[in-house]
Amino acid sequence: MSRLDDYSYVALEGPIGVGKTSLARILAERLNARLILEQVEENPFLEKFYLDQETYAFQAQIFFLVSRYKQQARIAQRDLFHKLTIADYMFEKDRIFARLNLNHDEFGLYNTLQPLLAAKVPQPDLVILLQAHPDVLITRIRRRGYAYEEPMTRDYIRQVVEAYDSYFFDYSDAPLLVINTNGVDFTTDKVNVDHLIRQLERIEEKVQYYVPTKE
Repeated sequence: MSRLDDYSYVALEGPIGVGKTSLARILAERLNARLILEQVEENPFLEKFYLDQETYAFQAQIFFLVSRYKQQARIAQRDLFHKLTIADYMFEKDRIFARLNLNHDEFGLYNTLQPLLAAKVPQPDLVILLQAHPDVLITRIRRRGYAYEEPMTRDYIRQVVEAYDSYFFDYSDAPLLVINTNGVDFTTDKVNVDHLIRQLERIEEKVQYYVPTKE
């Protein structure tokens, strides 16, 4: 029996622009999994946040916290047609961004609410962490051309990358597969998707690393 048969919930994570949603779609289709995608565009404060982070950080963060909590409740519900659920984020990402974006008082207030919600959401059986250099991420962000991301700076992306590196440095809540995506586009590279799925079938350690080929 492959390790994939043991999973019911796999979450993809990584900084903005790294390709979480694209890979989640591909894996869900290949593995006949239920797909849960974060509804980023629904946040009415997001574009304002990128233009004026100090003013709109708290509003944007609280909207995300509640929205993500509601979505995560769906994961806890059984799906009669899919044994496996794949999501393009994990609930704890909310804390990563809150710590990065909120000031001291805002983060203190955030911390009165977040743990209450976090206690009620399911934990993934496996986390796939996608990594890429900030310059690669900026190129991908500009290429996809979302209007609300236009004000985003390289310095902010660098901070996000560092925040993810710090959070996952000693992550131990679930098995972790770390993938370097600097040189691969899973949307056009069927070979590496096949390799990745085989890698998922033999996760044996708490943390494993996978570097896709460049063929």
